[in-house]
Amino acid sequence: MRSPVVVIPARLAATRLPRKPLADIGGVPMIVHVLRRAQQADVGPVIVATDSDEIADAVTSAGGRAVRTRADHPSGSDRIAEAVAAIDPQGVHDVVVNVQGDLPTIDPRVIASALDPLADEAVDIATLAAIITREEERTAPSVVKVVGSPLAERRLRALYFTRATAPWGEGPLFHHIGLYAYRRSALERFISLPPSTLEQREKLEQLRALENGMRIDVAIVDDMPLGVDTPDDLARARATLEGKTSA
Repeated sequence: MRSPVVVIPARLAATRLPRKPLADIGGVPMIVHVLRRAQQADVGPVIVATDSDEIADAVTSAGGRAVRTRADHPSGSDRIAEAVAAIDPQGVHDVVVNVQGDLPTIDPRVIASALDPLADEAVDIATLAAIITREEERTAPSVVKVVGSPLAERRLRALYFTRATAPWGEGPLFHHIGLYAYRRSALERFISLPPSTLEQREKLEQLRALENGMRIDVAIVDDMPLGVDTPDDLARARATLEGKTSA
């Protein structure tokens, strides 16, 4: 029986949008919007893993739980692993769901759907993707594509992740959504591995898992959540969420 815990890694340092987790959206910090949506997914307890007192204070003021982590982690995966070890040293939680802290509009049902591929015991890590519908995204390096073998109508086994346009030929391209559900043992193995060749070339952490023989399956969802990386993204998130609040 699975016992998931949801962890949202958050740090203040950001090149394109400084202090991003604390950006105000309708009077609420962005990290709190993500926290609430993760709670609404109702898959398990939710914690925010952060190296910032300001972020921790914002989370606890909203009734959430924050865990302080080291500031020198090389990746969000290392940060969530430290947080889970701190709150659950007995290993009660055997699945760790990593929800990025810059997805303030994500549908809670999308978070829950990340667990579906783990019904197959052979799967180490589950993640999400959506069909690319905008032509410019097919060639944009900022849009990470997942190349996979179809297992069912809305399920792929990931073979590769790339910033290039792939695969070639007729058929859909899939935009990877950076939300992961790890078996806890897989997360622990993953962070113990050194960065891999393709990971460093593509600058995509998940390739480390594939290069080391770990299995990643992908659930296909209908909507691509808005990731907030730039001031324009933040304006779109504000328009979306403030519109819902006033409706």
